[in-house]
Amino acid sequence: MSESTVKTKSFELNIRGVNFYKWLVAEKKEFVMSKQFLRSITSVGANVREAVNAQSKADYIHKLSISQKECDESMYSLEILIATNYISKAEFESMHNQCEEVLKIIKSIIITSKKKLITHN
Repeated sequence: MSESTVKTKSFELNIRGVNFYKWLVAEKKEFVMSKQFLRSITSVGANVREAVNAQSKADYIHKLSISQKECDESMYSLEILIATNYISKAEFESMHNQCEEVLKIIKSIIITSKKKLITHN
């Protein structure tokens, strides 16, 4: 996966996450979990963007690792929202699957980058 792919996919995820947050607040009147979800989901793309501008390979890996954690936290928020009946199974699966796709890309890039870092040292 290329940097541009993860940048594009994480940006799309962030836009969808913001719209999902707005829907949770407006339609479901959920204000606490939705705010936490908004923070973590927007952090995914923000940290990918920071990684692209990293000062070193180690910094790049670190920023992507933060993005990975934030993506996982977003997925956890979705799991709580479905378990508490704020969202339907279809809403959950759609948003969760998109998070999972971005998470897999980020993990793959981290693994590849770590291997490259080790072989160049």
